[in-house]
Amino acid sequence: MLTFLGFAMIATFLVLIMLKKMSPIAALVLIPALFCVFAGQGAQLGGYVIDGVGKLAPTAAMLMFAIVYFGVMIDVGLFDPIVRGILRFCRADPMRVVVGTAVLAAIVSLDGDGSTTFMITVSAMYPLYKRLGMSLVVMTGVAATANGVMNTLPWGGPTARAATALKLDAADIFVPMIPALAVGLLFVFVLAYVLGLKERRRLGLLTLPAGTGRSADPAEELLVAAGTGPAAATSPEASLPSARSTGPAPNTAAPHTPAPPAPAEGVTPAEGVTPAEGVTRTEGITPAEDGFQGLDPHRPTLRPRLYWFNAGLTVALLTAMIMELLPIPVLFLLGAALALTVNFPHMPDQKARIAAHAENVLNVAGMVFAAAVFTGVLTGTGMVKHMADWLVGAIPEGMGPHMALVTGLLSLPLTYFMSNDGFYFGVLPVLAEAGAAHGVSPLEIARASLVGQALHMSSPLVPAVYVLVGMAKVEFGDHTRFTVKWAALTSLVVLAAGMLFGII
Repeated sequence: MLTFLGFAMIATFLVLIMLKKMSPIAALVLIPALFCVFAGQGAQLGGYVIDGVGKLAPTAAMLMFAIVYFGVMIDVGLFDPIVRGILRFCRADPMRVVVGTAVLAAIVSLDGDGSTTFMITVSAMYPLYKRLGMSLVVMTGVAATANGVMNTLPWGGPTARAATALKLDAADIFVPMIPALAVGLLFVFVLAYVLGLKERRRLGLLTLPAGTGRSADPAEELLVAAGTGPAAATSPEASLPSARSTGPAPNTAAPHTPAPPAPAEGVTPAEGVTPAEGVTRTEGITPAEDGFQGLDPHRPTLRPRLYWFNAGLTVALLTAMIMELLPIPVLFLLGAALALTVNFPHMPDQKARIAAHAENVLNVAGMVFAAAVFTGVLTGTGMVKHMADWLVGAIPEGMGPHMALVTGLLSLPLTYFMSNDGFYFGVLPVLAEAGAAHGVSPLEIARASLVGQALHMSSPLVPAVYVLVGMAKVEFGDHTRFTVKWAALTSLVVLAAGMLFGII
């Protein structure tokens, strides 16, 4: 009964948010509450929710102060050199923009924190996607999948959990998996290339004309074009005049405006995303409002004289996080307070920076505490345990010698529908015992358990995904519908590569 209710609750949640019948926060709260009553445990709902909130409160605190910290670092220009490098590569080609998104997300993922990766990636790429009229779900899907592959780093969480649960060395699990994970990351880049080609066919290939007069650096041209600061608002060169590479620019004075191009198959442009004024195409797409924020290289919050202080502070913060010198929420709390005090010593400026990031903080914290209801009911009622036991018990006896493959396949749905803690500490030991009875090494089981992380990073139970969709202004249902198939395929590629190389 609890097994059926657990699967039904998750299915109901996913269907309602993908069909946009409920908001994610409402669905995360009301659906588990209803199913808790169906399970005959409505009287215990309060206790389950409090337990869930207690377990996720440190995560909510970490995300809140991480958003403030990295928001300040973005404001003061710490990541502008990386952004310029990516934008220099991207220029105004939609294919390059999508590939650049994957590369940027993979690079920033080296810090092991998904929320950091998404904040930096979206802050850098969102203005360019908006300016060119590109699909924002492509950005969120590529960023989440790239981060999911990189999430297997020993300091990212899953590898450490697997090592702890099976009493193994994290290096013995991770190092042999590097070739398979490299294949998975390469597949993400190929996927980004294919999706980018679809966007290019839909929007056309754009080029920056020479002699715009703004700057010799094309990356700065794009930064200014995407921004909303004084330079972007007042300078005629700050717009992005362009034309198809295959022909002359259209006659913008023509009285007839053709319909916008249809989106490429599998690529759904975000609602209201159209090219901004100055981006011309032969299809005659309507200009978009330019009210979004961009990384304007002339923004007043830049602190170039404090660049190396901010860089050193960030390196020290990430080093302390990896070495676990203090709990991560405490580290980000201290880091945010120090960054605000040094970069904005005047109280009105500090209040302005906090207010600028308050919307993201509120959205993410609200999602995390709503997710606490979902996880609290799943765990408290025993649904998650019954679901895991049912799946493990459904494995045929003849599959015993292939438990590594079974573990890899099960890691996709289980890490999507469960937290990493629930999977690695609750299910993985059972799978390892079943494998040991048939001579399968615990190391193989542990490595196979990592392959589902590409899909896990788009799970509704992962707080960082709400940072991604919130900052990108993408509906969670749209992100899920677009991303799940590509993320699952990426996980299967990692599994296939691991088996091919004899790692799993």
